[in-house]
Amino acid sequence: MKKVKLEIVGLSYSQTQTGAYALVLGEAKGKRRLPIIIGGFEAQAIAIELEKMTPSRPLTHDLFKSFAEGFNIEVSEVLIYNLVEGIFFAKIICNGEGKEVEIDARTSDAIALAVRFNCPINTFEFILSQAGILLDDETIAPANEGADIDELVEADSNDYLKKSTEELKQLLDSALDEEDYEKASRIRDELNNRKKS
Repeated sequence: MKKVKLEIVGLSYSQTQTGAYALVLGEAKGKRRLPIIIGGFEAQAIAIELEKMTPSRPLTHDLFKSFAEGFNIEVSEVLIYNLVEGIFFAKIICNGEGKEVEIDARTSDAIALAVRFNCPINTFEFILSQAGILLDDETIAPANEGADIDELVEADSNDYLKKSTEELKQLLDSALDEEDYEKASRIRDELNNRKKS
């Protein structure tokens, strides 16, 4: 079967499920999008790697990467290989000691590892035909600028505007210590905006 390469296009709060996020994957050479509903922990794990944030202690996906590298195991591909009753199935394709092994995984975990190993994310044409949607590029916001996220964090952002740079740095350290990476990301964005001004 023909594989189709995917890229992460966006990550935002889900409008259909409370406490969930919509991860949008896009066809690398096309305009079809594959939306996948994932949990908050997995969304956070993907977002902090995309934003190149460093947690104070390793997350589970970081631990898996360190473990794999420690034993010379390379993750060469993540493959979303099936869709059954709205649930995506994925596998992580690993190579080590001249042997290739396919490991079954939740799609969200597989993608969190793909961004850490910088490996391709692929799917099959039948999955894109079945679950893909055709959208204009302007319809999907970049991963860290989702319209839904902007609305939900606007109140926080207004609070950050009232704080000094030193207070924001302390809040950032505190958020990282508490492993609240979404909050840390918003504080970091405010600090970056101040540097540009």
